[in-house]
Amino acid sequence: MAPYLALCREDAAQCNYPLREVFNGLRYIVKTGNQWRLMPHDLPPWTVAYQQMRRWMAARCFETMVDDLRKLLREYAGRKAQPTAMILDSRTLQSTPESSKRAGYDGAKRRKGSKVHAAVDTLGHLLALHVTAADEQDRAQVGLLAEAVQQITGEHVDLAYVDQGYTGENSAQAAEKHGIQLVVVKHTEAKRGFVLLPRRWVVERDFAWAARFRRLARDYERLAATLTGLHYLAFAILMVASLVRTFA
Repeated sequence: MAPYLALCREDAAQCNYPLREVFNGLRYIVKTGNQWRLMPHDLPPWTVAYQQMRRWMAARCFETMVDDLRKLLREYAGRKAQPTAMILDSRTLQSTPESSKRAGYDGAKRRKGSKVHAAVDTLGHLLALHVTAADEQDRAQVGLLAEAVQQITGEHVDLAYVDQGYTGENSAQAAEKHGIQLVVVKHTEAKRGFVLLPRRWVVERDFAWAARFRRLARDYERLAATLTGLHYLAFAILMVASLVRTFA
């Protein structure tokens, strides 16, 4: 990860702490969900890790890491570097006092908070991610996600699997505007409880993985951009681990 994180030379005058230790401090926060001021003393001061995190996010370092890691993992899995299909879904995070100013109420989940909209490929690797208030409709984000995915993949995606929350002409037209066809995966028959649906389970698994990073279990951030960046960081960590297992 060092080439993506080294925004300046390590021997620069302003670098008082090793880059690896600063990154370890950020990983500690996102994994444990701890408060910044309670960072252990064997790591750099929390102010150093926080300020460096802001620099990394401004430079879109984590997005670049996720993009390159996805290509590597797809090629090692025998797939083409760029996907032709994706899966869209969202999850609602409970608000906290820090995020309450931008929170909305999700009537379906009966929860006040923020909604994370994600697009992943058929292997579950993150393509694009967007954060809104929880009262925003999923179908209203199709155009934004489709545009982001096509920019990232070079207009390679032509199919998107979605659930019944994305039904409607507006969402279909928003996807078609970017050359993508929406395919709604429906339940074949009425059933109680959780039902594993074809294609759709991939993005649900990704959300479950993200929830294991305690900082992402709720919306603890004042800025939506910070919540977005930490999601990219979490997926980068997951993808690096998957890459390591590939060579193990």
